[in-house]
Amino acid sequence: MLSKIPSCALATALTLLAACGSSSPAGNADPAAQAQILGTAAVSAPSACELAAYPSLQWTQCETQNVLVSLENVAPDLALEPQITAATLAYQAARLQVMVTDPARQPNPNSCTVAVLCPIDPRLQNWADGSGIVTTALYTSRSGATMSSHIWATKNGPAKRPGIVIINGSIIGYEQAYWYAAQALAKAGFIVMTFDPQGEGMSDQFGQAPDQLEDAFAGIPVLGVFGPPPPTGLGLGGNGLPFYDGGEDALDFFLSTPANPYVPVPSRSSGTSHNAKQQSRVAKGLDNAYNPFWQMLDAGSIGLTGHSYGAIASSWLAQQDPRVSAEVAWDSLCVPTWPSPDELVAFGTAPVNQILGSVQVPLPLYGFNPDCFAAPAPPAPAITKPALGINSDYLLAPVPYLTPPSPLDKTQSSITYSNAGVDSGNIVIRGGTHLEYDDAPVPGLPYSLRGVDLATWYTVAWFEKYLLHDPNADAKLLTARWRNDPIAATVDPGKDPNLYSWHYKSRLDLTLASGQHFDCENLRDGCPGQTTQSEDCGGPATYNFVTVDTTPDSAPVSCPQ
Repeated sequence: MLSKIPSCALATALTLLAACGSSSPAGNADPAAQAQILGTAAVSAPSACELAAYPSLQWTQCETQNVLVSLENVAPDLALEPQITAATLAYQAARLQVMVTDPARQPNPNSCTVAVLCPIDPRLQNWADGSGIVTTALYTSRSGATMSSHIWATKNGPAKRPGIVIINGSIIGYEQAYWYAAQALAKAGFIVMTFDPQGEGMSDQFGQAPDQLEDAFAGIPVLGVFGPPPPTGLGLGGNGLPFYDGGEDALDFFLSTPANPYVPVPSRSSGTSHNAKQQSRVAKGLDNAYNPFWQMLDAGSIGLTGHSYGAIASSWLAQQDPRVSAEVAWDSLCVPTWPSPDELVAFGTAPVNQILGSVQVPLPLYGFNPDCFAAPAPPAPAITKPALGINSDYLLAPVPYLTPPSPLDKTQSSITYSNAGVDSGNIVIRGGTHLEYDDAPVPGLPYSLRGVDLATWYTVAWFEKYLLHDPNADAKLLTARWRNDPIAATVDPGKDPNLYSWHYKSRLDLTLASGQHFDCENLRDGCPGQTTQSEDCGGPATYNFVTVDTTPDSAPVSCPQ
């Protein structure tokens, strides 16, 4: 759906701010009247940028600094460049070797055919050398494509563990970009599956006859017209089946066992079964008959998470599939609805993509429509399961706001979930972009330094609460640490330590393990009952995914009682 683009337009975009300013922020519900006491973190006064009048020089300066947050990773990524190049070349060599040893696999052409588009983080390539275990698993999709995946766990841990499937984003959503989250979740006690949707990474680009185009092209806009006719719209957006049906196929494989081996369901467009291919490749030792880590998986406790098109699909599937208990959506959580709009129609009608107060821009400018798009078939499932959304101030590029956006435009989906009676929340990363959620360390790509760490923190804590049922997860979710992050204070253009957006509200509306209700509609300023960094069971203030993923297993952080 959304590809990575360089920040070459940044200077041009910044010049647009000459005539910009901000209106008064919307009024907030009184958090003190709603929150229940758990921790002792103090509530913050609104920052100068929150209070800046529009139009004013102060507001323009604040927005300029906000845009510049997306340059925070340039220096760290440049320092890693030699190792990134080596790791990426090793990945490309492995792709070539696969096609030599298993010529029936045909991943090309896709975005990873061009090496520069699929950079590999060298810091995460030694998982199996320490306390981690990982295995490659291949299976046949419902369209007859050979799918490539990895299953992640740790050597230490309980005999049975909850499971999580990660659904990638579109176009350039190769699974290695999400290994950071897989490893962090495995460290927290989960079995995790990452996979390349059809048309990405190491999975086949095309299916088997007669379903070659059913799940092809990885959600690239316009190319959706070559796939099955959509139930609504013209199909000018990307084909969503690699993520909706691909996510469901991944769940089927993840939950397979020797007693119930994986069997691909018939294709959606022709009804053809491609099980003969699956069984043939299993007999040859090429595909897996079932999840290699099936013995460790607690099949009664499964979560879904995804990025971009994967977030849209996981929002739908988490509510639809009775096997799934909870979800986290990385840009963005959406509401299942029918008719489900075409992708391009959804972007073109999203309230968040308005400028100058009311001018609708028919482009993916700032964010997503609150409704799930490109769903393959009705009915829309009812909302019955907890779901967390995480998104950012900007989308593909940090296009400056010319007027203040509506502060609730990026939380509407989460509010709908809360109104449906389930636990929900939505975190908006200040100055962040759509690229906060995939680990592609390329100098020049616009994303913040700490956004991926914040996203990792909340993702792990959410699943600890709703899948592990860890009573300490509440302290992590309610933490105020991200309002006063020492690393952000050092690198931020405005020296602002608060990672929550001042344009948009971040919220949490939860039932705590104690039975108390916690509802905070403005996490940037905070609410009574939040925990301090010393109370949140999460360790040092410098929490980051690289340290979590690469540090040998140790005793859990002790929590205050």
